[in-house]
Amino acid sequence: MRTHQKLCLSLLASTSTLLMSSNLLAAPVVLELDYDIPVQQNQVAFVPFAGDSVLSPIILNDLSKTELKVTSKDLPQQPRSISELSGTLPVWQSMGIPYLVVGSTRSNRGKVVTDYEVIDIKSGRVIEGKQSLTADNNKESLRYAGHVIADKVYELITGIPGDFSGRIAYIEEVGTGKEKVSRLKVMDADGENAKTITEVAGSIFSPSWSPDGNRIAYSVQPDKSYPVIYVQNVSGGSASALTPFSGSNLSPSFSPDGSKILFSSSFEGSANIYEMSASGGKPRRITNWPSSEVQPSYAPDGKSFVFVSDRSGFNKPQIYRYEFGSGNTTKVSNSGYATSPQFSSDGSQIAFLSGRSAAIMNSGGAITTNLGNTGIDEAPSFSPNGKRVVYASKQGGKGILTIKSLNGGESFGKSGQGTIRSPVWSSSPK
Repeated sequence: MRTHQKLCLSLLASTSTLLMSSNLLAAPVVLELDYDIPVQQNQVAFVPFAGDSVLSPIILNDLSKTELKVTSKDLPQQPRSISELSGTLPVWQSMGIPYLVVGSTRSNRGKVVTDYEVIDIKSGRVIEGKQSLTADNNKESLRYAGHVIADKVYELITGIPGDFSGRIAYIEEVGTGKEKVSRLKVMDADGENAKTITEVAGSIFSPSWSPDGNRIAYSVQPDKSYPVIYVQNVSGGSASALTPFSGSNLSPSFSPDGSKILFSSSFEGSANIYEMSASGGKPRRITNWPSSEVQPSYAPDGKSFVFVSDRSGFNKPQIYRYEFGSGNTTKVSNSGYATSPQFSSDGSQIAFLSGRSAAIMNSGGAITTNLGNTGIDEAPSFSPNGKRVVYASKQGGKGILTIKSLNGGESFGKSGQGTIRSPVWSSSPK
């Protein structure tokens, strides 16, 4: 049975409809294509890459978590490139699936080279031509390569960069009091490949990624001592103490260029917001209200930051925005209790904690999404493209990390030992 549908597809300007050289690629062009197709849930047919057993399952799993509906079942053939579609394109077109992903892997001087194509089935043309990626021949590099390819496939189809090659840092706590042990861990965006970056006796708070995805700033509080902020390279090495000051030093936030860090500290009395070089040095105090100001977070353009203050009254924290140029401060949140603000990468949304519920508001303070009571007083963190969030919760006494799609993709959870806190999503490592 065939049903008439109008498809409004956002395609890059280099698709078959607009043939342009690669140096002229611009913003996505919206094209209205009016034609008959069968009713078809799947939007992407994925053929496992020829010669590969490692990358394809990762790519397929990543894409299946998005709003794109992907299938690798009941396909009419197993091509490795568009040249092998000669004579069978009408068969693919009759399936009503708009996009086809094909490819192959090969060895070259000890490296693994993957060639792949995203095909617009209706026109029978490759979107932006053949893609190629070279990776070292080891499990870690190939896993990362799979995420990078999934990112590119998603971008070629939607015009929006994917978020699979970024990583998620989080804290895992076991024990209490003097027996508490906290681990700072990092995992891939599909919930796999978790590794411990550092382990301490005591508490770890508020990890924050550098913009290049290579460093993490976080606070460590040993039992009966003040929290100190450290910076550590994710690939290894010892951590460097950034704030050897008395008082509570918490909530580091990297500037968009990675050169500076905002944080809150009480080393001069009540908690205020400070800015300092990411390599250390003397901090500069920014806020100077008689109330407590905590949890700063840079805006993506670096021209302002949001933070939390209780200047409205005890136990009535609100989110404010400070403008570096003018020094002006304005109230952003409209709910009765608002903490833990974190921007989306485009600055249009702020994830925060509204009372006991994880929520998202627009830059004007209106709540757009309520994710519900997580059982942990923490806010969600956006994925790099803003299409998903990650947040911590407790279910049945177990710590759970939930990765939730905000636009119709699949949501899923990962459990861990003890309590899980403060997950935060990095951009793709540079």
